[in-house]
Amino acid sequence: MNQKKYILTIAGLDPSSGAGITSDIKTFEAHNIYGLSVCTAVTVQNDIEFKNCIWIEKQVILNQIELLLERFSISVVKIGIIQSWEVLLEVVLLLKSYNSELKIVLDPILKASAGFDFHRKQDLVIFEKVLQNCHFITPNYNEIKDLFPDKSIEETIEFILKKTNIYLKGGHRKDKIGWDEVYYSKIVKLNIPPITKKPIFEKHGSGCVLSSALAANLSKDIPLEDACKNAKLYTEQFLSSNKTLLGTHNYQN
Repeated sequence: MNQKKYILTIAGLDPSSGAGITSDIKTFEAHNIYGLSVCTAVTVQNDIEFKNCIWIEKQVILNQIELLLERFSISVVKIGIIQSWEVLLEVVLLLKSYNSELKIVLDPILKASAGFDFHRKQDLVIFEKVLQNCHFITPNYNEIKDLFPDKSIEETIEFILKKTNIYLKGGHRKDKIGWDEVYYSKIVKLNIPPITKKPIFEKHGSGCVLSSALAANLSKDIPLEDACKNAKLYTEQFLSSNKTLLGTHNYQN
């Protein structure tokens, strides 16, 4: 068991498997890493419509995490939707209590692509404590504007960068669409333009795929900039895999 590499996703269940834990697991397996999962919510949705979200009780989530951490050696965790910043903070602190060096990639999903709002009017002081314990946060342009609505994007980036690294997804940009930006080490900015020359098609759950691909690359001890570029390339291959809203995952060596 010790020779196999494990990675954990803590996220919701999407029955269409375009997003959430099943999408994350597909991405992990495509990177030749065994994916473990903890379910935080059961959603009633498909690739175009979101009906409801049933949250899993906090203690059930924490118990799932504890049992996995007692059994498996995990160096990287990807986190998706969780009911509140308060629950998220408890999850993050539990993870760190088992391994202070564990890297957390947080995908701060505020709104589902099918139109459901997850987090509104939450305690931002608690969210700041969450950020201090993360290795990366992976918002898109709409999400980074909504995280701290009283700040500009530039002010938000500067504020978050004091606490953690940022992978800012460019799919929702009005200028330079598809250009991603990575901020790390408090001073370095990495621009990642579109990589593939293939046609790109909208996909349900593409943000989940990007954050999971980034987590997978970090789990393989790939240097930060290369991990970000690899995640970008993998996501673009996913976006160009077919013309439907549900993409295909391709095995990576």
